[in-house]
Amino acid sequence: MNADEEAAGKRLTRAESKARTRERLLDAAARTFARKGYAGASVEEIAESAGYSIGALYSNFGGKQELFLELMAGRASRRRRAMVAEILQADDDPVEALAELLQRTGSPDPDLMALRAEFWLYAVRNPEAMGALTAQRREQIDALVEVVSAAMSRLGIPEGVSATAVATVSLAMFQGLMRQRRIDPERVSGELLAQGLRWLFAGLQASAARPPGE
Repeated sequence: MNADEEAAGKRLTRAESKARTRERLLDAAARTFARKGYAGASVEEIAESAGYSIGALYSNFGGKQELFLELMAGRASRRRRAMVAEILQADDDPVEALAELLQRTGSPDPDLMALRAEFWLYAVRNPEAMGALTAQRREQIDALVEVVSAAMSRLGIPEGVSATAVATVSLAMFQGLMRQRRIDPERVSGELLAQGLRWLFAGLQASAARPPGE
């Protein structure tokens, strides 16, 4: 029994112990990736940082790529689902809610932003990683569709307009602005991120209001 278990006065179940090991490995991976970058980090260093053997790491994760994707997608996905539920229940202005969701789930951590860009380059150069990155990005977009659909319904945008397409454009616009903000924060404020979405939805409303064939 380790010190944590003794302090809690109970022995962890097998499932609890495995979950704790995974979380510690993910925490160590986050620190190591931030310090070394994706290419520079090694599974040996991650395992050592977490206080486990390399065998323990491989019994929980398939390798460095799986660790990274769990950090980028798994943890973020759980946080995003909770935020989506909170925003939908609040019944606020849907475009403002979408802007809030994107800003809250978009990492303000410059190291993490750089790491995401680095992994994108890695996936472009290593096709075996692209499928995993595609699945991660689709999960992000699918999570936004509920909020986008609510915004479209509130604004009277026809059902024929694809909410998935609008979510894809919204995410791409947001990510592009976040990168630009890192370069020139004076010109890319939080308000500009929200304004960009207002322009997008205003354009959708204007298109919906045009007579057929115009």
